[in-house]
Amino acid sequence: MGGTKKPCPLQGTGRERTKGDVLMTQPPGQQQPQQGGFGAPYDPPPDTAPPPQPGYGFPPPQPGPYGQQPGPYGQQPGPYGQQPGPYGQQPGPYGQQPPQPGPYAPQPGQPSPPVPYTPPYPQQPGPYAQQPGYGYPPQPPTAAAPPATGGPGGGGRFRSRPGVLLGAVLAALLLAGGGIWLATGDDGGGKKPVAGPSDDGKKPTAPPTSDDETFAGPTAAELNAGRKTGEAKVAWLQENGVDLPQYGEETHGPWFAGDVIAKGMYRKVTGYAVDDGAERWSLALPTDLCASPTAPTADGKVVVGIEDNVSESEASCSVLQMIDLRTGKAGWKKTVDRSGLQDGLSHVAMSISGDTVTFGRNTASNAYRVSDGKELFGKREGVCQPFAFTGGPRMIAAVSCQAEPADPVRQQVQEVDPVTGAPKWTYELKAGWSVAHVYSTSPLVISIKQPEKWAVVVLNDDGTYRSQMVGEEDYGVRCGEESVETGSNLDDCAGVAADASRFYLSTLPEDGAKTQTNKVVAFDLATGKSVWKAPAPAGRLMFPLRMEKGKVLVHVEAVYRGGGEIGTLAPSSGTYATLLKHPASAAGTESSLFVPKVAYREGRSYLLPQRISQDEDEEEKAATAVLVYGE
Repeated sequence: MGGTKKPCPLQGTGRERTKGDVLMTQPPGQQQPQQGGFGAPYDPPPDTAPPPQPGYGFPPPQPGPYGQQPGPYGQQPGPYGQQPGPYGQQPGPYGQQPPQPGPYAPQPGQPSPPVPYTPPYPQQPGPYAQQPGYGYPPQPPTAAAPPATGGPGGGGRFRSRPGVLLGAVLAALLLAGGGIWLATGDDGGGKKPVAGPSDDGKKPTAPPTSDDETFAGPTAAELNAGRKTGEAKVAWLQENGVDLPQYGEETHGPWFAGDVIAKGMYRKVTGYAVDDGAERWSLALPTDLCASPTAPTADGKVVVGIEDNVSESEASCSVLQMIDLRTGKAGWKKTVDRSGLQDGLSHVAMSISGDTVTFGRNTASNAYRVSDGKELFGKREGVCQPFAFTGGPRMIAAVSCQAEPADPVRQQVQEVDPVTGAPKWTYELKAGWSVAHVYSTSPLVISIKQPEKWAVVVLNDDGTYRSQMVGEEDYGVRCGEESVETGSNLDDCAGVAADASRFYLSTLPEDGAKTQTNKVVAFDLATGKSVWKAPAPAGRLMFPLRMEKGKVLVHVEAVYRGGGEIGTLAPSSGTYATLLKHPASAAGTESSLFVPKVAYREGRSYLLPQRISQDEDEEEKAATAVLVYGE
């Protein structure tokens, strides 16, 4: 394969569905614990507690697979190293949480209560520990690798089910990021892939036996040949066409700009016509794509992060490149100074709000004007430093505060001015809690965490505490990485949606079920309590995408013999209705997309795999990179 062969920190051997992204568990509080998945309401810090002084700070380095990572993006230890995928790399069998210490040890057969709160801020073993989750293949057997047992607190479980073929998984307005699917290398360890049966009705494609033979992906006409009445057609699809490094690459985008849909991968950004998928333009990049915002500006511009050189071991994600997505023309380009050791090791989070693009990492954040590249704001004075921001009309920042390296870290949530970076208000988390993601900016719904606990908190528009979600089931979200600390953007989650009065969240599939199915639960934002539960269509998984014309837009996954679909849930009752039914004749191709990102616009659904990796160069180039349904 062409390009640098980068080592893959996560290794999976097949496209198998796994379960158990993240569990809602109990935050600390002084009340008697409630039984259930969320537990007692989050105990907000007292109003009299003085906030930390503004400035920067970072916690001591944390162990992780990429070396010592300091600060809010510090790599956290886990059973197989920190995972770079949206839902956590899966070790295999279902992992039951061990009993938690303290007087509220979980009882057999009962939901686990919260662990008594013990300050100060603990050493973090991982954003939610390294647990099985949706959308990742299981890890390969390793003699020294113990099974994962950690999970979000109160004895909650991360669970996986190996051996089930991966179907299409949702992504949404707030989704970008990737998963890992290991390819065994160009020579496949001396073995060539074997053709198997195809569930889309196509004749299986055998691997080439010589350099003169090539792989061929499906065409829209072939996939539409078996389409039934009531099913949408495949409008168009595009092959990857990129020769990737040995372990593949994650995709960036999709980004929409006028009548163009664009995606980035490896060292290339490509724009396609929304109408028919014709390639409008292709922009080659000198080095690897390493970071990107979730969405572009309103006028179709994006700024991506690329590495400063092609070295496999010394490259830094420090170069910003503006691209006009309507034309494919490269604009301004500049390098961010990341010469500090701790800064150089940290993950980059990017966002676009108005005409501002942010470039956040553990020791500093910089913001630039998208239109001309002018720097708008940078590192703050003092001990509190923003390390990630949301995009869109409202810029919310995650802020980390630490006066001395040995001091416990305190984190804050702020709304900031996109032009000046000045805070409009500050909400301080209790000691030991950190910001994982922002699920919604209006209303403001925040995911916060401790090493083995997870809570979802609702804030008022002025940044004051409103409520916390309270429930009795195991819930799951899907983010570009497990948390903003370990590789994703702050606004990079799917499986969630919110309107003015309710928050919608998917559950995990049930253990032991013959078929994978789940529910979407609606929570009242004022009380945090569940209002209704809507089951997914039988044998399917269903996840919220966003709100659409006053209803909850959801994606129902494909299975190998049944296409996925886009539907809605009524906010008042959870009643399901189909909007766009994907054809069963394309189910095999749809299910082959690795943890696809899903967007729904103007009656069409757009699916992109989060990662592409194949054993053979030609098979890799022929892999489906964009799949579009609708008239």
